Amino acid sequence: MSIAANETILTGGWIFDGTTNRADPVCERIHWLTAQYLKKLAVSPQWGDWEVIYLDPADGRYWELTYPEGELQGGGPPQLKTLPSDEAQQKYGLGK
Repeated sequence: MSIAANETILTGGWIFDGTTNRADPVCERIHWLTAQYLKKLAVSPQWGDWEVIYLDPADGRYWELTYPEGELQGGGPPQLKTLPSDEAQQKYGLGK
């Protein structure tokens, strides 16, 4: 369940089942990737665990976990997107 070379963004969503919201398959994939596959490097100095940078061990790409609908209960569904190396290093203080 690694990340394909042509993937650059994974955006989760919630499915309302008539009673509650539940994670869609993309949310579940993001959870698996961040727990089992990607290497966690750092949390945001400004936002803590609401923004986290990961490294893909297969291709060296940086992936940032965020919650773009943060105003929703529990922070909303997650999103993983690639960040250019220089941006990731500057934002997260990598290599310092």
